[in-house]
Parts: sequence; structure tokens; C-alpha cells
Amino acid sequence: MRVSKLFGKTQREIPAEADNLSHQLLIKAGMIYQVAAGIYSYLPLAWRVFKKIENIIREEMDASGGQELNMPVLQPLELWQETGRDLAFGKGLFTLSDRRERKLALGPTHEEIITILASRNIKSYRDLPQLLYQIQTKFRDEPRPRGGLIRVREFSMKDLYSFDVDEERLDQSYKKMLQAYRNIYHRCGLIARMVEADSGAIGGKDSHEFIVITETGEDEVIYCESCGYSANVEKAQSIKSKSEDENPLPLEEVSTPGMATIEEVSEFLKVPKNKTLKAVFYVTDGELVFVVIRGDIEVNEVKLKNALRCYELRLATEAEVKEAGIVAGSASPIGIKGVKVIADESITLGANLVAGANKPDTHIKNVNYPRDFKFDLMADIAKAKAGEGCPKCGSKLASVGGIEVGHTFKLGTIFSEKLGAFFIDSSGASHPILMGCYGIGLDRLIAASIEQNHDDKGIIWPLPIAPYHIYLCPLYLENPEVKAAAENLYADLEAERLEVLFDDREESPGVKFNDGDLLGIPFRVTISPRTLKANSVEIKRRSEKESQLLLLDEAVTKLKELIKES
Repeated sequence: MRVSKLFGKTQREIPAEADNLSHQLLIKAGMIYQVAAGIYSYLPLAWRVFKKIENIIREEMDASGGQELNMPVLQPLELWQETGRDLAFGKGLFTLSDRRERKLALGPTHEEIITILASRNIKSYRDLPQLLYQIQTKFRDEPRPRGGLIRVREFSMKDLYSFDVDEERLDQSYKKMLQAYRNIYHRCGLIARMVEADSGAIGGKDSHEFIVITETGEDEVIYCESCGYSANVEKAQSIKSKSEDENPLPLEEVSTPGMATIEEVSEFLKVPKNKTLKAVFYVTDGELVFVVIRGDIEVNEVKLKNALRCYELRLATEAEVKEAGIVAGSASPIGIKGVKVIADESITLGANLVAGANKPDTHIKNVNYPRDFKFDLMADIAKAKAGEGCPKCGSKLASVGGIEVGHTFKLGTIFSEKLGAFFIDSSGASHPILMGCYGIGLDRLIAASIEQNHDDKGIIWPLPIAPYHIYLCPLYLENPEVKAAAENLYADLEAERLEVLFDDREESPGVKFNDGDLLGIPFRVTISPRTLKANSVEIKRRSEKESQLLLLDEAVTKLKELIKES
């Protein structure tokens, strides 16, 4: 491909709407175009990357015994209502009506459809196991699309579904897919960490994410270097510090004028934050709930949502709290009535704590559980953080940023039971099929690769997914010798079926070098009057600073070797 004919132009300025590095570089490199919030067009260079990732995924799915099929984007909404996931996905589910007023959904995932297919085609234990997958467009109405290709409303996903007769065989299918995922990331040149994860609206008992570690990632991974424990912050657990044992002291009401936050109260009363109780109010499916947690700990809203088994969860407004007769800033579980109280386990790890007094500008010292208050539900609803104890070995936890690039779930029978996917065993008895599902976002893989592979000049594509392998960069094309040598080398490289982007523009060396670095193609081959004096070309890896001269007659053979070795 000649750069003069390439559709998509590089840009010098960072676009204002690009809010992270991969987004900025993809737009600057002329690889994507934003059509609307969370909706992108892929231009030719990015589409070549996409297709290479797609081929790697397809090869690994096929090698694992997967069979590819294709399911519709449009799905009857009644299927989602039958499983209850229309409520679980909530406003994230795109819905529409056809001309006959039948309700439809744009599929964010395909568990319902694949389960219906299984119920029609799997009848006996002899039909199992099955591994069925597709690479398909998905839709989710993200409330805040951001990060370029990281969080979008229209995206491409590989989703594979496993069907087995029992837990043991489901485990086998699950392990097979985990290894296939490791193979995919390795072949794409990515370093991905497998972590425990929350199942979310997909459901199921066991779930893992694959996270590409990067400082700019929107996900947070909590991990232990000692034992290898690793989990997404939404799922992570920890051992929290415990205060020294104290004898309970009598309750003491104290004035705290203008003090509403934990930080203000802690400083005013000269007590550490872990000696306070925090009150946080949420609305869950229309009901106001009171969450009480130790003052130095944040609420994990995913854990809270799971504990309450609700569909929607949001922070309550000040007006909603006031309407319930609660004094914001001085709220306390002591004597509270008319609202459900949810307590985190951390309230049991201290004594003589400070809490609100349920009246303005007043708090209470020496609050103790269970002497002074009750709750409706206790659960681990705390956000784990670095420095706390590992739940497996007790060592200190650490944290790191990352981008989720894959998610696997053991679904069990939650879909097969609801949608009638059963099989007959060898004795003639009927059983629900055990299912698993396994997703990889292709768009996220592209963004994650850039976040993990770049420098201050641009992208550094791993060779297996690079749009082209060679950036042929002749300088001073007005020189007839340079032009002839470049055209001949381009023809020879193409004859060997090497992937070459030929910069045939009459631009300055600086412009060409800058564009080559921005595009991130693994090998730059430079021809200039200086190199031709030595009957040579200059070859430089994008990932290295140094270059080398090769004889012009040996360039094609050497490049083939370098690409094969990479």
C-alpha cells in the first residue's frame, strides 16, 4: 500500500475530545473516526489491526474445539424479560419497536439466543459437550462513553458458550477456555493478568477477568505479591485493620458545629477515621437504604448491589435524605426508624466509635455494636485497598491499574432452567445443561495494546497485530536514484508477500519519520542518497533506538528473517 493512496491522514494536534492516550494516538494516526459519543468508524489501518486480532481469536477458538456460528443483533425483548435480564441491564439495554409494535432489543450479549438454540439442538448427553462461538457486533447504552475504544456503545465481541453435562466437565471446558485466552493475549503481544471478578448482569457463580496492566486503565486490580491472589476491585476482599480491644464506654453526645464529613469530624474531635462510623444513603429499586461502614473505608457499590439483589443502585440526593426525616451529616444507625440499615462487617472491628446523633451539628462518642444499634443486613460491602491484608495469606495487598480485555463466567444452569435447555442422560432422566460463557472485546484489545505499547512519539504495535510490518521510507524522492531503488525494493518486498506501507510522498524526512513513529509499524526501512552511496538501506525497529545498514541486495532476505524471528 502506498501512503499517497491510503485513506486516512495523520494529524499533528491532539483532539480535544480524546480523553486517554490510546484514543489520542488512534485519532492522530488517522485510524479511527468518532461518529458520535461511543460510536466509531474504523479506517483502513485500524481495520487491518482488527482483522488480525479477529483471526488470532478465531484460530484459538477453533483449535479449542469451538464451532463458529452467527446470531442476530436484534433479539425479541420477551426473551430478556423471561430471564429477568431486561431489569438487570436496565437502561444499558437498547430497546426499540418494529412496525407491528413488537418490542426488540439490540443484543449486548447473546446468552438468551444461544440457550434457545441449544434447547432446539441438544437433546441427549451424546450431543454434549459443545463449544459454540461468534464474533459479532454488540450494543450497550453506556451512560458515560469514554476512553476511545475502551468504553463504547457499539463494539465487537467474541463470545463463546460451553454446554456440558455436569460440574466436572464444565470445569474442563472452563480451563480449556482460560488457556485459549492466555494463548490469544500472548499471540497479540500483550501481557494480561487473570483476576477474580464480579459476574454482574451476566450471572453465574465463578467469574474471571483478564486485565492488561497499564497505569491509564479504568479498572483497578488488587493483588498480593506473596501468594498470587488477584481480583478486580469490584470483587476483591481484604483483611481490615482492627482496633485494640477496649471496654465499652458510656455514650456521650458532643457538639460538632458545621462538621458534616468524616474528615471534618475526625479532625475536630481528634480521633482517627477508623474510630468513626460513616453513613451513606442509596436508592435501590426506588427504596432508600442507610449504609453504615467504618469511617476509613469506602463502600463498594458492586458488592452492595449484589448484597441487596437489586437492579438499580444510586446515591440518594440530599432532598431524598431530608424527605425521609434524616439529618445528612449527622446521621446515625442509633435509633433510626423507617429505613433499611445495611452494615459492613467493619463495624465489628472497633469499639467506642464516633457516629452521628441524628440531629444537626451533633455527634455521639463511644458508639458500640451490638450494644447501641441494630441493622437489617450485614455483608462485606467494603472496597478493598492497597495496604490491607490479603484474604488468603495475610500479606499486604497492592493495587495496579488495568484495562479489562476478557471475561469468563461459569453460568451453571441459570439460563438453561429458565429457557428449557435440558438433556436426557444415559438412564433416561432429564437435566438442565450446564453452561459457561467467555467474552473478548476486540475494540478494547486494540486500545489496550496501545496503552501497553507506546512511547512519546506514538504507537509501537506488536508485530502479530501491526497493520503493516514494514514502513518503507525513501527520503528525497526527487532524486532519481532514490526513487528507482525505492520502487524496485517495494516491488521485491511485495513479491515476497511481505506487508509493506510505502511512503511515496514527497515530504521532508522529519514528516516521514514522525509519521512512521506515530503509526507504530515494527520495521522502518530508509533509503536515501547517503545509504545508496554504500549500496545499502537503513533498518530500524520501532521499539529500538539503534538502526543498522544492510546491503540493498540482502534487504529482502534479511527482513523476512527479522519478521519471522519477531
